[in-house]
Amino acid sequence: MAGFRSLARQVRDPGCDTALRRYSLRKCLERFAPYGHRATWHHLCRRHRFGPEDRELDPRRLVAALEELEEARAVWLAYEKEFAARRRREKHEGLRRPGALDDWHRRTWGGNGVARCDDPALHPSEPLAVVLRRLIAALESGPGERCPVCSGPRIEWRPDLENEPWFGPVCGDCGVVVPRAVLTSGALARARGEAFPRLASVA
Repeated sequence: MAGFRSLARQVRDPGCDTALRRYSLRKCLERFAPYGHRATWHHLCRRHRFGPEDRELDPRRLVAALEELEEARAVWLAYEKEFAARRRREKHEGLRRPGALDDWHRRTWGGNGVARCDDPALHPSEPLAVVLRRLIAALESGPGERCPVCSGPRIEWRPDLENEPWFGPVCGDCGVVVPRAVLTSGALARARGEAFPRLASVA
């Protein structure tokens, strides 16, 4: 099975016909697709102005889409390398604390679905690398009240997601399935429609 870099070479190869180069770009998404395969493809088509089923397009648009994907992949792999090194140091120091963030990393290792969009047509419009840098900043800074990608306040709990984790918080503005570890307990409670408990006042 061809790897990402081998497929990327085919996308760039002017000796290959356009249909093969387009097919190779889609195969790249089986190795790295931040929004999930269908949503990432929809994003690339929209940003680089070619149709999802267009087989006779300008090859330069395919290469531009590939370059966007490669930049995002480099951003994410650098983060994963640093995260793995940090976890090894913590384990060596006796800090074994697997939690929600570790479980999320297990599901998204390699970058597939790291900013998954359950609706393929609803996803952030910014370049993929920009979105991943925002997500990484949120992962490293601790829980917040808003979507880590678009800062939108409309976090909704969805019980019927198409992929793992199958249920969870989704941004109603940009469509990203938000890692629970980057939201406060209050934000999660509001997403579920729960009444967040108030601290009792001292008489």
